[in-house]
Amino acid sequence: METTKKDLLSLDEKELTELVLSLGEPKYRAEQLFSQMHKGVSPEQMTNISKSFKQKLSEVAYFYLPTIEKKLVSAIDGTVKYLFALSDGNCVESVVMKYKHGNTICISSQVGCLMGCAFCASTIGGKVRDLAPSELLGQIIAAERDGGERISNIVMMGIGEPLDNYDNVIKFLRLVGNEKGLNIGYRHISLSTCGLVDKIAMLAKEDLPITLSISLHASDDATRSSIMPINKKWNIDALLDACKDYFLKTGRRISFEYTLIAGKNDSVEAAKKLAALLNSKLRSRTETMPIHVNLIPVNEVKESGFERSAKEAVDRFAATLNKLGLRATVRRKLGADINASCGQLRRAHEQENKTSN
Repeated sequence: METTKKDLLSLDEKELTELVLSLGEPKYRAEQLFSQMHKGVSPEQMTNISKSFKQKLSEVAYFYLPTIEKKLVSAIDGTVKYLFALSDGNCVESVVMKYKHGNTICISSQVGCLMGCAFCASTIGGKVRDLAPSELLGQIIAAERDGGERISNIVMMGIGEPLDNYDNVIKFLRLVGNEKGLNIGYRHISLSTCGLVDKIAMLAKEDLPITLSISLHASDDATRSSIMPINKKWNIDALLDACKDYFLKTGRRISFEYTLIAGKNDSVEAAKKLAALLNSKLRSRTETMPIHVNLIPVNEVKESGFERSAKEAVDRFAATLNKLGLRATVRRKLGADINASCGQLRRAHEQENKTSN
């Protein structure tokens, strides 16, 4: 949406108050707008503000929520996958997963992705643009309104690299934690990065007690560089140094994601190398840094040619890590019947549009 108007849902309370005052309205109008917009109510739908204020507001600002382009519901476990249409016609994906402890949403941070990880469908075709704070919030608000249930946990692991959209993501995090808005606690938010070392250092200073997840996927630079181009800029040593600094500054546990690819990185020897690497780099006699490795059998994307590791190989890998002092768990695959991993639905939608045109 190309406009000089202000994006209302991206404004924090201070910015919203300044806008309201500039329109000659009392300060409390900002709180009315903020709380209701974060419930998905547009200013036009609000019954506690005047028509004249609505008119003034519409001349200088806009409110927009993503709309549902496609929705898939798993018959296996109730996982819901959304393809959301944005104001400019681009689409992103979100996945809502139901757990005993509450509902978790996996959201996208960009349209497409610049990082080029070889196993990921989200990066095929590259990055189109960053998402605004409102578009990050909008995925949660739209999903809550459609499902009729509160979402209490956020995973920033969908399309895009969150730290490549740093300023918008940080603003989103501050907005989503606001008690007058969605009020989702930071300890219920996980942010995944492929390893932008400079941004990890910046994030450590933000005083946001979120969980940082590192997409590692290999224990040596040759293997990691072959599947993750970012490793050529910041290698494993630099990345793990940043992780240790992050832990020392924040005290927050870091989770390491490791995608298991058959014949590539799933051997017992690879598990032993991974354990030796993390133990030597992140632990010492005087410091015990909790390390959790989240094992993820690769999603089979046609363009990558990669195949999922056999269950026996996955179990052996996890057992080896646990035996060597790391906590390793295998991610439960949800929404298997709807291809719930991010990137695939958007790509299929784009291909359908090309064919029809």
